Amino acid sequence: MQINQSQKLANVCYDIRGPVFEHARRLEGEGRDILRLNIGNPAPFGFEAPESLIREISANLSQAHGYGNSKGLPIAREAITRYALGKGIANAHADHVYVGNGVSELITMSMQALLDDGDEVLIPSPDYPLWTAAVRLCGGVPVHYRCDEREQWAPDLEHLASLITPRTKALVVINPNNPTGAVYPSEVVVAMGELARRHGLVLLSDEIYDKILYDGVKHFSTASFAPDVLCLTFNGLSKSYRVAGFRTGWLTVSGPREHAASYLEGMDILANMRLCPNVPSQYAVQVALDGYQSIDDLVLPGGRLLEQRDRTWELLNAIPGVDCVKPSGALYLFPRLDPEVHAIHDDERFVLDLLLEKHILVVQGTAFNWPHPDHFRLVSLPSVEQLTRAVEQIGDFLSTYRH
Repeated sequence: MQINQSQKLANVCYDIRGPVFEHARRLEGEGRDILRLNIGNPAPFGFEAPESLIREISANLSQAHGYGNSKGLPIAREAITRYALGKGIANAHADHVYVGNGVSELITMSMQALLDDGDEVLIPSPDYPLWTAAVRLCGGVPVHYRCDEREQWAPDLEHLASLITPRTKALVVINPNNPTGAVYPSEVVVAMGELARRHGLVLLSDEIYDKILYDGVKHFSTASFAPDVLCLTFNGLSKSYRVAGFRTGWLTVSGPREHAASYLEGMDILANMRLCPNVPSQYAVQVALDGYQSIDDLVLPGGRLLEQRDRTWELLNAIPGVDCVKPSGALYLFPRLDPEVHAIHDDERFVLDLLLEKHILVVQGTAFNWPHPDHFRLVSLPSVEQLTRAVEQIGDFLSTYRH
């Protein structure tokens, strides 16, 4: 008798590690050297964790072998609360912080506790696809609002407002944005908070890249402009502190909670069911948030991340038929392929063919719930030299590619 996957997984996709990724693994198994530009994992590209974090974890390992508090260690939650208050998030409190095994776990928990079958969640297009996958897995309906490439990838507020129905439960904000690198102006963040306020929506604000900012751009936490709206703000250590493998994320609940007591009780139930988040890595949270912010050295003038973003952006825009909005934050670029020059009809086939010919792994734009096969995403984590060679090879590939 055949054993099939659950129907709950129907239409659940995460193509960042999807079929093309499996082809890359096969090629590596055959001894091919693949340049992985598909995932924001700093470690393979020479980004080391701050030594202070490693020391703090090592110093506390002897007391980290038992279960911890189901929401996370008090010392970690108190540091997260101080950080949230510093970002202007009113009434943040350690009792309303959940530490998770990465933000990914907390996204899924927040959806499981919130959604009944058929409930709708507003998610940007393009998006970080875990949001869409988690909504579907929990029986919800992802409804994608447009982000406008002509407006530096800011959300199209009119389109967003037009999608709200009586079944809409929540509004997802990804800022700084993955995959586009957009950082939303304050007036856009204010307007999104107002929409949530007017329609009684939960705000879910993914701010994992809030320290990775370029050119003096300022990040505004969604909750700081909506103190009277229930808001869950997601963040973590993986990107700004280059410790993706530690799997340490958190969410901070702010705004009025009385009307959401049942929902938050559901969050507590799910937190208790997993017993506790990873204990050793939580000891890094306080020293990370309260200590020296080494990320600044990487994003300011002379910093490696800034230099890599600049060079990649320049080279992409130099390819005929390719244009790319300059990212203001995060670790990605989301270039557009002009359909008049590059008639790509199947962007997954395009990235597979690029992998097979040039041994470069990127991700197709439709994997981020963008409706057209005219974009792809690449990370800006490799060295300038690696990125220069990679983008030149992508340009060479595009000059002859017909599919």
